[in-house]
Amino acid sequence: MGKELRLDKYLTEMNLGTRSQMKEAAKKGRIQVNGAVEKKTDRKIDPDRDTVSFDGRMIRYNKFEYYMLHKPDGVVSATEDRIHPTVTGLLGPDVRKDLFPVGRLDIDTEGLLLMTNDGELAHRLLSPKKHVDKVYYAEVEGRLPKDAVRRMEAGLTLTDGTPVKPAKLVITDFSDEGSKVLLTIREGKFHQVKRMFEALDCRVSYLKRMSMGTLKLDESLKPGEFRPLTERELKELKELTNYDDEE
Repeated sequence: MGKELRLDKYLTEMNLGTRSQMKEAAKKGRIQVNGAVEKKTDRKIDPDRDTVSFDGRMIRYNKFEYYMLHKPDGVVSATEDRIHPTVTGLLGPDVRKDLFPVGRLDIDTEGLLLMTNDGELAHRLLSPKKHVDKVYYAEVEGRLPKDAVRRMEAGLTLTDGTPVKPAKLVITDFSDEGSKVLLTIREGKFHQVKRMFEALDCRVSYLKRMSMGTLKLDESLKPGEFRPLTERELKELKELTNYDDEE
């Protein structure tokens, strides 16, 4: 027997409406439990055993959901903000309201962001003990020093004296005016990528996260677009972090 929850909570978490709206829907006979009309929304449901229908459509309960979002410039990685649009606001009205971003991207940084309500997986992906690689594409202004790759691999000290762990730098295009690079880090310090290049006397003019662990940005997603993770993508993320749903 699984964990029971109230019928109105079951339906609101599946984004059918508010609790008061579900109460009204129940009064009108729009909700069925195990094939019978149910007019009391405070009754308990076992999602693993009971079947719930709304307007004749079966509503399956998903405890956790996972979405890949291509975060655009100008949007903050938060669930609420009084000034700027948020990444949760990009998900639209048809997606459940308890999702949050796993980690943060700066407001002017684009790219991969995982949205979920699975706190355990989020914790594991962000834990320093798991050493989850994060790959960024960056366009950098200024001349990179000749030993930039070696210095990144050795572990930089930022301009404020903060040490960072070794990182992998791949230079894909190089000139005196600027470079295009891929940088792999395993931490998530505040403005870390930008500060690492500042330590090399360069400035990041464009930054995009390409991957997080096994999860790679779907390049068919335009900035602001999102899609559910595939079963394979989710399975690989859980294997990466040794995450077992039954733990």
